[in-house]
Amino acid sequence: MAMGLGLIGYGGMGRWHHENLARVEGIEVVGAYDVQPMRGELAAASGIRNYASLEELLADPRVRLVTVATPNDFHKEHVLAALAAGKHVVCEKPVGMDAQELVEMMEAARRAGLVFTVHQNRRWDEDYRIVRRTIEDGAIGTPFYIESRVQGSRGIPGDWRCVREAGGGMILDWGVHLIDQILWMVDSPVVEVYAHLLSVRFPDVDDNFKLLMKFGNGLSALVQVDTLCFSNLPRWHVSGDAGTLVVDDWSCKGRVVKAKTVEFRMEEGIVYTKAGPTRTMAPRPVESIEELPLPKVETDWADYYRNVLAAVEGREELIVKPEQALRVLRVIDAAFESSSKGICVRMQV
Repeated sequence: MAMGLGLIGYGGMGRWHHENLARVEGIEVVGAYDVQPMRGELAAASGIRNYASLEELLADPRVRLVTVATPNDFHKEHVLAALAAGKHVVCEKPVGMDAQELVEMMEAARRAGLVFTVHQNRRWDEDYRIVRRTIEDGAIGTPFYIESRVQGSRGIPGDWRCVREAGGGMILDWGVHLIDQILWMVDSPVVEVYAHLLSVRFPDVDDNFKLLMKFGNGLSALVQVDTLCFSNLPRWHVSGDAGTLVVDDWSCKGRVVKAKTVEFRMEEGIVYTKAGPTRTMAPRPVESIEELPLPKVETDWADYYRNVLAAVEGREELIVKPEQALRVLRVIDAAFESSSKGICVRMQV
């Protein structure tokens, strides 16, 4: 018998969850609750129950798993209510407004003995999996600098995402995903955070930011989100001691450029280039480098929920663990502190 799932919130993300869960055998979306009656009507029109209240959803014995897809400032309230009702919980990101909120949710889940996880679905993005695979295969040697960015030119939506008290802003929106991807990929603690948050169009929240993380193993990573950019930089640019990885965009076009195994010797004397006389920045001889295509990977966002189901049934460990989400929020807390004080925040996360 399929596990019944209830959706708290049936806006854009709630409907996205509903549509994607149709591909997950073993989970059945039973119904949804939303404070806006029109959205409840959409849920009913899609063939699931439209609960009249949150209490009605949580009292339904068919619902064993709850997905919280409400605005950020309601996450803690709804997660705690679902756990108190004996439901396993998936919460949209960011799971809390800060790290302390998540600690309270984790403690409640531990006391109740229930599965609790965060919807960090972008661990299954094709571009991200390509970067992981390339690094793991050693194609560019040991990485020392990672740049991860998303850029658009349409600004941020004029809804709760523009309101600080509601958890708006880009670092709590896209930043959560990009930071999580890097922390899951780099096996080393974050030791320094420096952030530059800008409020260009919306004075209450960050609509553009740059966040630099330094890890204990010496690697540095830049996370950048821009909402007013009209000519984009690469989605990923990773520097290793034997090559460079570039992923241009979500179409996953890109390349690996690396040094050949043949010995390369620097030319003696000055090299004259378009940049003027230089040896350091002169191009390498073409025979000393090679360009390779990006590796092919297969990935599926639905695997997130397949893992959640297996964790509830005791067959697998969670892939997205609350402790990992806590690291992300602690980095974000440090980013807000760094930007507001204009300092580099030292930590061990």
